[in-house]
Amino acid sequence: MFRRLFHFLSKDIAMDLGTANTLLYTRAQGIVINEPSVVAIDVQKNVVLAVGAAAKDYLGRTPQRIRAVRPMKDGVIADFDVTREMISYFVRKAITGLRLVKPSMVICIPTGITQVEKRAVIDSALLAGAADVAMVEEPMAAAIGADLPVHEPLGNLVLDIGGGTSEVAVITLAGIANAQSVRVAGDAMNMAVQRYLRDVFRMEVGENTAENVKKILGSALPQPNAPVLEVSGKDLVCGAPRVVQVTEGHIREALREPVQAILGAVLRALEKTPPELAADIYRNGMLMAGGGSLLKGLDQYIAQETRLKVFVDKDPLTTVLRGTARAMLDRQAYHAVFIN
Repeated sequence: MFRRLFHFLSKDIAMDLGTANTLLYTRAQGIVINEPSVVAIDVQKNVVLAVGAAAKDYLGRTPQRIRAVRPMKDGVIADFDVTREMISYFVRKAITGLRLVKPSMVICIPTGITQVEKRAVIDSALLAGAADVAMVEEPMAAAIGADLPVHEPLGNLVLDIGGGTSEVAVITLAGIANAQSVRVAGDAMNMAVQRYLRDVFRMEVGENTAENVKKILGSALPQPNAPVLEVSGKDLVCGAPRVVQVTEGHIREALREPVQAILGAVLRALEKTPPELAADIYRNGMLMAGGGSLLKGLDQYIAQETRLKVFVDKDPLTTVLRGTARAMLDRQAYHAVFIN
C-alpha cells in the first residue's frame, strides 16, 4: 500500500542533460522542458538572472557584472554549482503544484565519461532535489527511443551527435558491444564556422551567429539552390562592424574537419565490430540521432563512405530523451540498460 501511495505522489523525471540543450520528461505530461543549457549570473550579487532560452540571448551581449555560462562541456559537467542551479530551475519548472515527495530521476550520459564525471552528475541531481538517480548511456537511450530491437541478439548501430560529443555504439542484447566517442559535435561545428570566418574573411562573429549560419548553410555535401547569406560581425583589422556574403560552399569547407572526425568514429566502431554483428548492421543500417544529425547531407555522406543504409530518426532532437523516458516508465523491462 505504501509503495503504491509513494508511486502516486512521486514525480518521475527523465532528463537529457546535454551540452547544448536540456530536455525533461515527466510521467504525467511528457516532454515539458526543451531549452538551451545556459545560465546567466549576476557575479556582483551572486544570483541567477535567467536560465535556458532567456539566458541564451545573453551570450555575447552581457556587461561586466553579468556572466552567461554554459555549465556543460563536451557532454559532462564543467561548472558543478551552476549545473546544480540549472537542474533545480528546470525541475521546479517541470513539476507544478504540491511536491510531497522528491522526484526520482533517470539521466542519460555519454559513454566515454569517467567515474568522477558520473559522480558529478549524480551529486548535482541529488543536490537539486532528486530522491535517487539512475543513468542510461546516450546511444542506448537513442536506440530505445527509435524503437530498435535492443533486447534481441542483433547488431544495431547508433550514431548520436549532440552538442558536445558524437557517440557511435553497436548495441545487442540490451548492452553496448562496442562504442566510440569523440568530443566533436554541434559545438565544434559552431567553433569551426567562427574559425573559418576569422581566417578567411578576417571577421569575428559570436557563438549564436555561428550557430545560425551553420543551421542555414551547413552541409556535408553540395546542396542545390542554397542561399547566399549576409553575415554580420566585427572586422578584425579595424574593429568596425562589417557584413560579408557567405555561401554554402564556404561553410561546407569550414565543417570539413568536424565531419571527418565524426566519420572517423563511425569507421573505428565498424572496424572493431565482430563479424556476426557487422552482418546485422549491413542488413539493418545505422540510426542517426541528436541535433547534429540534422546537418544537411551528413546522412548521405556517411552512407557513401561506409556503404551502409543510414536513416535519421523522425525527431532526432528528442530521440535520446524519448528512450530515457521509456526506460524510466518500464524499469523492469529495461533494467539491463541502467549502468548504476
